[in-house]
Amino acid sequence: MTAGAGEPPRPLADRMRPEVLADLVGQEHLTGEDGALRRLLRSGSIGSLILWGPPGTGKTTVARLLAHETDLAFEQVSAIFSGVADLKKVFEGARLRRRMGQGTLLFVDEIHRFNRAQQDSFLPVMEDGTITLVGATTENPSFALNAALLSRARVLTFRPLDAAAILALLDRAEARTGARLPLSEAARLALARMADGDGRAALTLAEEIWRAAAPGEVLDEAGLGAVVQRRAPIYDKSEDGHYNLISALHKSVRGSDPDAALYYFCRMCDAGEDPRFLARRLVRMAVEDIGLADPQALVHARAAAEAYEQLGSPEGELALANAVLYLATAPKSNAAYTAFKAAMRVAKEAGSLAPPKTILNAPTKFMKAEGYGAGYDYDHDAPHAFSGQDYWPEALGRQHFYAPPERGFEREIVKRLEFWAKLRRERRGG
Repeated sequence: MTAGAGEPPRPLADRMRPEVLADLVGQEHLTGEDGALRRLLRSGSIGSLILWGPPGTGKTTVARLLAHETDLAFEQVSAIFSGVADLKKVFEGARLRRRMGQGTLLFVDEIHRFNRAQQDSFLPVMEDGTITLVGATTENPSFALNAALLSRARVLTFRPLDAAAILALLDRAEARTGARLPLSEAARLALARMADGDGRAALTLAEEIWRAAAPGEVLDEAGLGAVVQRRAPIYDKSEDGHYNLISALHKSVRGSDPDAALYYFCRMCDAGEDPRFLARRLVRMAVEDIGLADPQALVHARAAAEAYEQLGSPEGELALANAVLYLATAPKSNAAYTAFKAAMRVAKEAGSLAPPKTILNAPTKFMKAEGYGAGYDYDHDAPHAFSGQDYWPEALGRQHFYAPPERGFEREIVKRLEFWAKLRRERRGG
């Protein structure tokens, strides 16, 4: 399809939009014969849907095709530009169509940008069948959409396009335009990687290459990079990309895989993550997942944070990378973290239970007469600097929170605790 006289040419991604569901690439788990979308269409009623996935994976295209294949009128709004007044107009139009026997598929792009009150406005028209809602979001629906809306819609997950799907798109683009992309095989694969799972981005990059290449020129990887000036990775520090990668980094450190941890660290640095945020997270990893198995882990994490402050970017990122590797290769223990949570629970439940008077100071004569500090044994005066006295509130009794594993430095702590437990039993008569 070509633009009319005087109209600017349509972008390649728009011209390449699939006209039937079978032409959508990269979402075969939804569009295949046993895919969720095929099953819904065969049932004759698709119901309301939330399409969740990264940009450029076909969410808008699927919404249009569903309207076509179910004979529903297609209406589209964007949560970025629309408010409640706009929605009321759309709902009124849908009610008029319904009275005439025509259903409406309302496609809401970026639906997560609507606030809760705006999301609630969909509920009555979904329930009475005025609209079939198809919302698209790049954010996790569990967090971005309210429960009432989610309970009335089915979530379909769209996956980033893999390299094979991107290459298939490029093949179709060449067939559509009648021109071969002026790229070497290595550069073609590099272009598929640059697209970062986004089909629309891949076609946009292809257009740039066709415009920039000289007649007869074939670009290698270096030439490709010079032409497209490298596309930034898909990464929004306020959305899922940010949380997914920091989760992957944390779990790789916890799982003692230094190579994976370094990879995710570099992914985040490359995408423009604030190194100070990474430094804070490394400190957290040191105290949560290593703890006293290696007391130096926290020292290294703090030192790396200070080094970054002195050096700045990019030199300071190497100090943080060193900390990533140190933490990933350190012995692991969450015993301190688990003990802290357990002690916090008991502290909240115990409320205002007073410590035993034995271990309280007696700054006044009255308090001394009341028994404050009476019978306190000064530990440094006892053999092994250990008196074995009871420090717990009488109503609570002795509790046990910290159970270090026999790994790393905590192996030594286990020995100390066992020795003190033995002394305590001896001094308390069993």
